[in-house]
Amino acid sequence: MPAAGAPPVTDVFGALAHPIRRQIAEILASGDKFVAELAEPLPVSRPAVSQHLAVMRGVGLVSETRSGRQHRYRLHREPLEDVRLWLVTLDRFWAGRLGRLAEHLDGAP
Repeated sequence: MPAAGAPPVTDVFGALAHPIRRQIAEILASGDKFVAELAEPLPVSRPAVSQHLAVMRGVGLVSETRSGRQHRYRLHREPLEDVRLWLVTLDRFWAGRLGRLAEHLDGAP
């Protein structure tokens, strides 16, 4: 749930903007987990983890399966492709800038 006055999360960038959701994604990268397993290492309550998972589910970053009263979550890597492509663009930008800086410094007396 967004904080009062916070814009709604509508994409993977918004979902990953929160540090707890980034930690959840890192934990899920090693495999499917139940909410209790996700909440254990995190500094927030299980209900808070469930709220973060709802945001992540809303943008397609995770999916949920139910087994009785337990909910198991799986990370979907496909939405992360947008983030990867964006980072590649930034890498190219900085590589070009740093390359020009190196050329300038090599030519300086």
